[in-house]
Amino acid sequence: MHAHCVIPEAYALLGLKVEDHRGPGIEEVGPRRIREMDSQGIDMEALSINPRWYRAERDVATEVISIQNQRLAEFCGKYPDRFVAFASVALQFPDLAVQQLADGVKKFGLRGAAVGASVAGDEFSDPKFHPFWAKAEELGVLIFIHPQSTPDLARRFKGNGWLENTIGNPLDTTIALSHLIFEGTLDRFPGLKICSAHGGGYLPSYAPRSDNALRVAPDKDTGVKLKKKPTEYLRQMYYDTLVFTSEALRHLAAQVGASQLVLGTDHPIPWQDKSVYHVLAAPGFTDPERRAMLGETAAKLLKIKP
Repeated sequence: MHAHCVIPEAYALLGLKVEDHRGPGIEEVGPRRIREMDSQGIDMEALSINPRWYRAERDVATEVISIQNQRLAEFCGKYPDRFVAFASVALQFPDLAVQQLADGVKKFGLRGAAVGASVAGDEFSDPKFHPFWAKAEELGVLIFIHPQSTPDLARRFKGNGWLENTIGNPLDTTIALSHLIFEGTLDRFPGLKICSAHGGGYLPSYAPRSDNALRVAPDKDTGVKLKKKPTEYLRQMYYDTLVFTSEALRHLAAQVGASQLVLGTDHPIPWQDKSVYHVLAAPGFTDPERRAMLGETAAKLLKIKP
């Protein structure tokens, strides 16, 4: 569920180079990546492009998305038994994003959309994004959230440890999911299908604090009356398995349910090159749960026929 590529000609319109993404242009993904997938025991990947266009002007963003979605569709058509892809959308223009999602799914056969964890500083829970969530719910497609660090903390992330990614990415996702819960977005769109990278960030690791926050500080509730406890919303979303250890995977499954987990590698960044073994080796799971994590759940979400 979590594998990246870039479209060089689209990046060029943004003044970016392929190497700015630490990943391959899409032409390089084919035969080389298929060999890597074979060696790892992976049959199919869902390709996504990290959004670097959320501050682009409308005309530029329109052209970037048009190029990317068409090229992704062409590539998946070349290797239909190995790749599917998520559409790109220009969420800074919600009306445009709605149309791009619809076209991506209906015209190009893409399986949903890949988005960041915020849009040029705006949270997904902002009402201006409601039309996009409504369209995703209507189409019944998956939205894959991949963070873009936490830009507000860029100064504190300086120094060793690649903290903008190591800490910034999971934190960005944690904030995004928390807003979707606490601002009532998931109540407004109960059929929405969301999958987040990196095991959902830090939220599943400390989720009960969210339940207790409503009890300890009810004055911080601005009038949004949630239909259930915050932790219960975690069990209606999906998460990749990129959490590194068996204990982390066990805890994630205990918090959100094994049925909500899908395989993630983060290719081409070598965070996890033994993702299948990671699931097979973790103790405590039944064979049906392992099958679900290794592909059955993702196949249903991405509408991949056996």
